[in-house]
Amino acid sequence: MNITYKINEIVDVEQFINLLNNTTLGERRPVNDYNCIQGMLKNSNLIISAWVQDQLVGIARSVTDFNYACYLSDLAIDEKYQRFGMGKQLITLTQAQLGPRCKITLLAAPAAREYYKHIGFTQNEYCWTLDRHQTVTSLANK
Repeated sequence: MNITYKINEIVDVEQFINLLNNTTLGERRPVNDYNCIQGMLKNSNLIISAWVQDQLVGIARSVTDFNYACYLSDLAIDEKYQRFGMGKQLITLTQAQLGPRCKITLLAAPAAREYYKHIGFTQNEYCWTLDRHQTVTSLANK
């Protein structure tokens, strides 16, 4: 299998949606909201993609300052192409674009928790999220 990896190659919205639908991430991403997916791609500043000919088969989509923090928003590999080391290669290529002090952070899907541990990520119990419909509460109200 001949896989080509590309850095910041333009990824079409439909290609990305098709890839997500061929992974478990499709269940947790807004694949029916074209504008949201388009914004996800447009506003990512580091995208490493994997291709078999002209078919997108893997992606590592990140938002980063390249020096201190890199949030790996999506690591998606088409289910037909999993278990060939593509995820590790996408992460390795992502790291290669970052400065020496830059740390990759991600939120693991339930099915991927063991994968990240297996490839060397350290689990951090201090991650917090705030959904858009939630509001920040005042300490005075506590």
